[in-house]
Amino acid sequence: MNTKHRDRVFLWMILPALAGFMLLFIVPTLMSFAYSITNWSVYNPELRIVGIKNFAQLFSDEKTMAAIGHSIKYAILITVIQNTLAILFAVLLSRKLVMSNILKSIFFLPAVLSILVVGYLFQYIMTSADYGLLNNILQFFHLPPVNWLGDSNIALYSVLATQVWQWTGWSMVIYVANLKSIDGSLYEAAEIDGADKGRMFWRITLPLLYPATSFNVLMSLIGGLKVFDAVFAMTKGGPGYATETIMTTMIREGFNSGRNAYACAFAVIFFAIVFCMTKVITWLLSRWEARIS
Repeated sequence: MNTKHRDRVFLWMILPALAGFMLLFIVPTLMSFAYSITNWSVYNPELRIVGIKNFAQLFSDEKTMAAIGHSIKYAILITVIQNTLAILFAVLLSRKLVMSNILKSIFFLPAVLSILVVGYLFQYIMTSADYGLLNNILQFFHLPPVNWLGDSNIALYSVLATQVWQWTGWSMVIYVANLKSIDGSLYEAAEIDGADKGRMFWRITLPLLYPATSFNVLMSLIGGLKVFDAVFAMTKGGPGYATETIMTTMIREGFNSGRNAYACAFAVIFFAIVFCMTKVITWLLSRWEARIS
């Protein structure tokens, strides 16, 4: 098989996936950009261009701006907490312990569950009603009950805690795989030089975890910005709009309220936020890679 014929065969093989990607992602994205400057709505058959009116309305809407702030805060917190815990668990469980494999399976198990299932489960656990498991435990120890999902000051953090619980094990497995690829002779040489465990972690382990860290940080950040399922299952965006996120607001405006053009404008802003934050994180990770290489 000559090179040109082989290239044509490969092209035909990737064509179905490429066509699906264009049809299901590229075309809808371009349509969202186009509709964001119109008055498109299911209740308004007359389509006309309104310029930046939707964007101006978006930035003047207190609820919408709060949703953007909640999403950014949630994404940053889950990225930091989830990866910090995952690295610590991976390092601890990579040692030769009797139950290390069982513990790895236990930590990873929540990632197998559906996000909606986890959300509804923790809604039951955290409810302020008499049957709420978490409050019953607090009262058993003579502590006052907490309105985990009804208090606007802590509701978002309650949702965040459930997702940290669910996805830390998934990140941990990736860090464990990366740890297995680190040459053990590096630790032996460092030990001969008199380095303690803490110094070996900061000087050898953490820098060589760059491949797993770059992947996990980006996935956590993007996943945090796109959070919807857990919020929908646990709080529906409440109380008030204390747990509204970009995705919950976008779906409410686009599907429930029929403000399709406004939702498209919100989608454009969401695209810009994800793009900018991803670029910043990629730049920071590249700087880190340059320092350790």
